[in-house]
Amino acid sequence: MANIKSQKKRIKTAEKARMRNKAVRSELKTAVKGVRAAVEAGDAEAAQAAANKASRLLDKAASKGIIHKNQAAERKSGVQRLANTLK
Repeated sequence: MANIKSQKKRIKTAEKARMRNKAVRSELKTAVKGVRAAVEAGDAEAAQAAANKASRLLDKAASKGIIHKNQAAERKSGVQRLANTLK
């Protein structure tokens, strides 16, 4: 444990950010799973809606710096390609 006051604060804020980032990453995974589930069920409308939601979440995570913008772009592309298999 650090002795310096500013370092103690930094440890606390870093932990808060870590937990927040972990929650957002988990939410992203859940959104992508929703697209996969809709595709497996054969519901094109639900798959497209889930893909739109996932894309929005991915963009938001990339803008906050939780994931890299290129990773967000690749994931969005994959989700949309998956949703388009039902068309």
